Amino acid sequence: MNSTEKPIRRDRSRSMARTRQAILDAAVETLRRDPAASMAAIAETAGTARSTLHRYFPERSNLIAALQELADEQVTRATERARPNEGTGNEALMRVCQEYFELDELIAVAYADFTQGDDLETLDDMDADLLALVERGHADGTIDPTLSPEWLHILLWHLLDAAWSMTATRRATKHEALTLCLRTLDKLTKPSNPQSQQTS
Repeated sequence: MNSTEKPIRRDRSRSMARTRQAILDAAVETLRRDPAASMAAIAETAGTARSTLHRYFPERSNLIAALQELADEQVTRATERARPNEGTGNEALMRVCQEYFELDELIAVAYADFTQGDDLETLDDMDADLLALVERGHADGTIDPTLSPEWLHILLWHLLDAAWSMTATRRATKHEALTLCLRTLDKLTKPSNPQSQQTS
């Protein structure tokens, strides 16, 4: 490969990455409005030809799989932004919840077919940072030790789902839904007597 071919290939790679991301963004926007939207509708929203979309994602299942991969990446980044190793376990859990809340549209589209009991993540699949902060909360007395990390993991996602539903149906603003979610999580996870937990 000569020196002139490298910049051309690099530019082409960047262009392909931008096109792929534009399609994924369009898929989130379109499928959030209409879960049954066609691939043609997604291509139109992305401002690209349907043939171009199919070059990147030959089947709808390929597109959904890519959205799920993107959602997993965004959850990982959100966990990092929440600084799970700082403060008490309860404080870290509240930050994680707030960061995850912002992923509502992507999560709703990527896991639209999520069914309780089928794809529910188990403790083995749970993010290590989330597991560690719950255990830290048990140790520092800010999270009820009778609530297992696995249970809190499930609870967190179901509370988020409820909050997202409130905003999607316009029964609450995003701020109101997030406030309700955080307040409920805080009340449900704190020990009934935090002082006795810390001194026991």
